[in-house]
Amino acid sequence: MNFQLSAILLAVAFVASAAALGFAVPPRAAADGTIGEQKAAPAFEGIDTWINASPLTLDELKGKVVLVDFWTYTCINCLDHLPYVKDWYAKYKDQGLVVVGVHTPEFAFEKSTANVQAAVTRLKIPYAVAQDNQYATWKAFDNHFWPAIYLIDRQGHVVYSHFGEGRYAQTERKIQSLLAQPAPEKS
Repeated sequence: MNFQLSAILLAVAFVASAAALGFAVPPRAAADGTIGEQKAAPAFEGIDTWINASPLTLDELKGKVVLVDFWTYTCINCLDHLPYVKDWYAKYKDQGLVVVGVHTPEFAFEKSTANVQAAVTRLKIPYAVAQDNQYATWKAFDNHFWPAIYLIDRQGHVVYSHFGEGRYAQTERKIQSLLAQPAPEKS
């Protein structure tokens, strides 16, 4: 195969790969992030360590709106979106929003609890962080991306997701909408 043909094939493969990655949206979410088939949120599974909180369960969080943020402390996209998550926590925690950062490592050194704790302190993250070194919660949510946000309504259903940076205003509107809904009656 000559050099020119090899270069063309490589360029086509690169463009196709970039397009596939850039437009990858799991089929469970509509383009606006709303999830049509609402199902119960999966549990926080296989958490190695909880930082800034005692262990949390989604059963005990029913009646609250929960934002689950999959992140890792060396991911630039995660760091870029972190100020928005911290802002939503500050604005809405007293209205019933609970934020759980699920730290799922991309690299081996990110599995160190001391490193994650240092990052949480350095980044001034005030909400609960669950260290998911074995990817158990990641897999339970069928997650594939950093950062990824899942919103869980007061009844415990995943109703919204967004992957990557952006859609901050849309996500905040969804948080506001979910907080405006009445809490379920306790039985």
